[in-house]
Amino acid sequence: MTSTSTQHIGLIIVDMQNDFLAEKGAYARGNTTSHEASLLAARIAPVAQAVKQKQGLVAASLFTLWPDTKGEPMISPHLLALRPFLRAGDFAVGSWGHANVDTIAPWVDVSVYKVAFSAFFNTQLDWVLRRAGIDTVAVCGILTNGGVASTVRDAHMRDYQTIVLSDGCATFKDTAQQAALADMASVAKVMTCGEFIATL
Repeated sequence: MTSTSTQHIGLIIVDMQNDFLAEKGAYARGNTTSHEASLLAARIAPVAQAVKQKQGLVAASLFTLWPDTKGEPMISPHLLALRPFLRAGDFAVGSWGHANVDTIAPWVDVSVYKVAFSAFFNTQLDWVLRRAGIDTVAVCGILTNGGVASTVRDAHMRDYQTIVLSDGCATFKDTAQQAALADMASVAKVMTCGEFIATL
């Protein structure tokens, strides 16, 4: 297995937030949870720790619902149609729900706030990665066919060498998981968390 130049590698953790994953989070309140997603933090934390130990950068994206002038969250119409349970305070900056889950939080160097699928869209992630000298990114988190896939393709378009951690991401159905991984294989290397750690 090819060794990865760790001084130039970044781990991008997509949306591993309390409101998505915790038992008292917004998505649990709306009965919209994934068992596979609940297992991810324990798999991702050792990866983040290994990247940090090798002087790599760990970045996290945080899905954010900004308040309007009346304090109501500005939710895209398509998202509100899918997730009508979202309400004021969910995914709000500075809130418990908005934060990275505890298992991952200690390893994160930089968090960026995002409003759409990709961790690169309208965020400072690309600027941070380039300033840190990162040329290779490994991507994990949720959802495989949403935020992860969009982030992977945006990383590829920005000429990063891109890796997808196959057991470090999850979605609601295995068929969607496998289809997304197969699709991303055209623009990224797909490997397990353990295989990735072995390259460091």
